[in-house]
Amino acid sequence: MDSYSRDSDLLEGSSVSEAQRKLRVGVLGCGLIAQAAHLESCVKARNAELYAICDAADDLRQKMTTFFEPRRAYQKYDELLGDSEVEAIIVATADPFHVPAAIKALEAGKHVLVEKPLGISLVECLALAEVAKMHSDRIVQVGNMKRFDPGIMAAHDFVQKEMGTMLALKAWYCDSTSRYTETDNLQPIIHRSKGSLKPSADPKVNRRAYYLLGHGSHLVDTARYLGGEIVSVRAKHLQRFGAFCWFIEIVFANGAIGHLDLTIPVRMGWHEGFQIYGEYGSVIGKTPNPWYFRSSEVDCFSERDGTSRRTLGADGHVFRRQVESFADTILRGVPQAGAGLEDGIAAVRALTAISRSVEEDREVGLQDVEGEI
Repeated sequence: MDSYSRDSDLLEGSSVSEAQRKLRVGVLGCGLIAQAAHLESCVKARNAELYAICDAADDLRQKMTTFFEPRRAYQKYDELLGDSEVEAIIVATADPFHVPAAIKALEAGKHVLVEKPLGISLVECLALAEVAKMHSDRIVQVGNMKRFDPGIMAAHDFVQKEMGTMLALKAWYCDSTSRYTETDNLQPIIHRSKGSLKPSADPKVNRRAYYLLGHGSHLVDTARYLGGEIVSVRAKHLQRFGAFCWFIEIVFANGAIGHLDLTIPVRMGWHEGFQIYGEYGSVIGKTPNPWYFRSSEVDCFSERDGTSRRTLGADGHVFRRQVESFADTILRGVPQAGAGLEDGIAAVRALTAISRSVEEDREVGLQDVEGEI
């Protein structure tokens, strides 16, 4: 552990009431996603505290300690897990480390919020599920933060309560050639280190699998959140001039049909959204680049009362809202609003089915899927 330590009177057993106390969170990894999202979210959250950070790179860890001022800073993950004051872990590492880190957190008695995708294969995700069964009193949440976008939440509510039987859903996630120009302007300066731990094999070498897993996990989870369980997929893939495109036909358990478009990168601005058609209404949504921290622009059209309405969604900091919901579930027993372990597994299962469908040029039922993406 670093010599740096900050005392506080907010520890359990202090004068702070249980209703007021904050969840003590340890963040594993101080790379891009931690710096741009999780560290700040823990500091800003109304009910969570950035209690500790952990990173193998001394220089990076020390910079984040100086800026974010956690109470503890650890070089080794086992030391972080051994801190009895840490109640929950946010796994903010490279994708291949997600499942191993989440398993160790559960075995150490911690709640865990693991960045999406849950894992890089269905096999390892199912192994995590077996461990989670033995620690069923611990909360596992997957970092599909778009579930905390006020516009997408409003669409979900409309679909569940007012739209009636769903006919069809279309959704698209199209990263842009201008993505890094925008994010460089929006995000803080990201500090990097040569001492950071990296997977034995670079996940980005296989761009097709990397894009499908990393970006497709958002698209599939949004489709499931709005439309329900997916039972089968039929996918086509085309790669040209450095761009990757998947068109995916889907069938939902409720009998509705759907179409997903995952294209990276498009020669235009960020292009993400959805359309849903139902018995008594429809929904159209447009989602901005997440680093603007703006709510999706979602219009709900109701045939019942002849109105169209849009949620203002003034608070679009989806990462902070995600942490607050995670903490509310742990501290106060509020029903889990984010993507749970089963949602994370279902997304990886769907992505594996999409990969199989492309390879074998056929419709693939999700119940038949196993193996690697």
